[in-house]
Amino acid sequence: MKATYLRSHRSGKGNIVFTYSVNGTAEELENFKASQGIHYREDDKSGTPLWFTVKFAGNKTDLIITSNNKVIADMSKFEQAASLSQQFDGPLGQEIARQMASDLLGLNNNVPAPQAAPAPAPQAEAEASSDDLGGL
Repeated sequence: MKATYLRSHRSGKGNIVFTYSVNGTAEELENFKASQGIHYREDDKSGTPLWFTVKFAGNKTDLIITSNNKVIADMSKFEQAASLSQQFDGPLGQEIARQMASDLLGLNNNVPAPQAAPAPAPQAEAEASSDDLGGL
């Protein structure tokens, strides 16, 4: 199942609650509805199932139904990024963390890949002639 971030709000207890729309196969959505039980909600306008969490999981995430019948975000890619960036000290680890976080949050989707600078056009070599040298 896939979840897409829609909005957030503060609960009555002051917690930030993130709201996601849920998409999947008919079977996945049936299992999602069953796992949510009395907490199952749909968008009033679209009828799309909604999932609520107090932990932001990115703009798009995969959802998992655990063996305890709980719906959670698949955070394995974030955990892999954290582990990989921690393996390297200094600038390399920081760059790995920055790049992977950007990718995971979908911030690189519209950025074109860097292009190599075009090679300068060859310049015609001036041929020296006795006239060009001013009579030297």
